[in-house]
Amino acid sequence: MVVPVSRTWLLRLVIAFAFAQAAVSMARPAVSYRALALGADERAIGVIAGVYALLPLFAAVPLGRRTDHGRCAPLLPVGVALIAGGCALSGTAGSLGAMAAWSGVMGLGHLCFVIGAQSIVARQSAPDEQDRNFGHFTIGASLGQLIGPVAAGFVISEHDGAMGRTSATALVVSAAVAAVSLTSLWRIEHRGEAGPRPARAAQVPVTRILRTRGVPAGIFISLAVLSATDILTAYLPVVGEHRGIAPATVGVLLSVRAAATIACRLVMTPLLRLLGRTVLVTATCLLAALLCAGIALPVPVWGLGVMLALLGFCLGVGQPLSMTTVVQAAPAEARSTALALRLTGNRLGQVAAPASAGLIAGVAGTAAPFVMLGGLLLVAAGLGVRGGRGRTQDCPAPPLSRGMTAGKAAPGNAPNVDSGRY
Repeated sequence: MVVPVSRTWLLRLVIAFAFAQAAVSMARPAVSYRALALGADERAIGVIAGVYALLPLFAAVPLGRRTDHGRCAPLLPVGVALIAGGCALSGTAGSLGAMAAWSGVMGLGHLCFVIGAQSIVARQSAPDEQDRNFGHFTIGASLGQLIGPVAAGFVISEHDGAMGRTSATALVVSAAVAAVSLTSLWRIEHRGEAGPRPARAAQVPVTRILRTRGVPAGIFISLAVLSATDILTAYLPVVGEHRGIAPATVGVLLSVRAAATIACRLVMTPLLRLLGRTVLVTATCLLAALLCAGIALPVPVWGLGVMLALLGFCLGVGQPLSMTTVVQAAPAEARSTALALRLTGNRLGQVAAPASAGLIAGVAGTAAPFVMLGGLLLVAAGLGVRGGRGRTQDCPAPPLSRGMTAGKAAPGNAPNVDSGRY
C-alpha cells in the first residue's frame, strides 16, 4: 500500500531548498568578512573556504550508497541542523581555526540536504516530469544564491571598525534563515510499498564507475563550474576591499550572478534544442573562462556587473548538464553512487581551488585566482568537446528499471535520475 502524499511536495521542497541555500549563500561572504576582521590574509581566506568542503569530501560516497536503498527524507532536517549550527557558531567563533571548523560543519550540512533532496526529486518524478522538476529544484537553489549575498551585504558594515560585529550578526541571521526551511519538510517523501524489502544488489565498485566513458569528463566539468562559483563568492569580497567596493555593492554583484543563473535555467530546454549538449557545454565553459580572466582587470563596477551577469548565465549550464552526462554514462544500478562521486568531485574542487587561490593571491595579488579559474574552465571546455565525440548529443532516457512505474520507484531500487538538474 502506498500512503498518499500532498501534491505540493515539490513546491515545499523548492521553498526549503531556497531557504537552506540562502542561509549558506549569506554565510559564505559573511565568513570571509569576519575572517578579515579577525586578521586573516588571502591565504587564510582560501583555507577557510576550502575547509567548507573538507568534511563533505569524505561523506559524499557513503551518503550516496545509503540513498540507493534507503529513505532520503531524514537527511533533510539533519542537513538543516548542521547548516544552522555551523552558521551560528561561526558567528560566535573568536579564532580563525574555530571559524574554519564550523565552516566545515556548514558544508557537511549542505551536502546532506542536497543528496537527500536530489534523490527525493528523482524517485518521485515520472520520467517525463524529471526535466521540469529538477529544473524547478535548481531554481530554488539559485533563488537562495540570489537573496543570500544581498542580505549579507546589507547587514555587514565596515564603518568605524564594525565589520567584525556586523559580519557575526549576518552569520547568526543566516542560521535563523536555515531553520525556516524546516517548516516545509513535513511529509515530503512517498512511503514505499509494504512487504519484505528485496535483497540488495551487489555494489558497483567506485573504480568501475570512474572508468566509465563520460563520467570523468562530467565530474571535472562540474568541479570546474562549482569551483568558479565558490571562488567568486569567497574572493569577490576580498577584491572589493582592495578596489574600494562597499560590501552592499559586492552583495548586489553576487546576486546579479545568481539571477543570471536562474535566467539560464529557465531557457535551458530551448538552448539544448537549438545547440545540442556538446556545443552548449563547450561554448559556455569557454566564454566563462574568458570572463573569469577578465575579472582580474581593473574594470569599473558597472563593467564588473555586466561580466558577472554573463558569467552567471554561462555557469548555470554546467551543473545540470554535467549531472545528466554522469547519470547517463554510469551503470544503471549505481546512479546514486555516481551522483555522489560527482558531488565528491565538487567538494574536492571546493577544497583544492580555494586553497590554490589563496596561495596564488598571496603571491600574485587578489585578482590572480580568477585567471586560475579561467584556465580551469578552459580545460573543462576541452573535455566538453571530447566527451561529445562518439555519442549522440541528447540521449533518450533509458527504460525504467524492472519493478518501477512512472512516478513511483520500487522500494530499494536506485532512483531513476536520467535528467537531473543539480
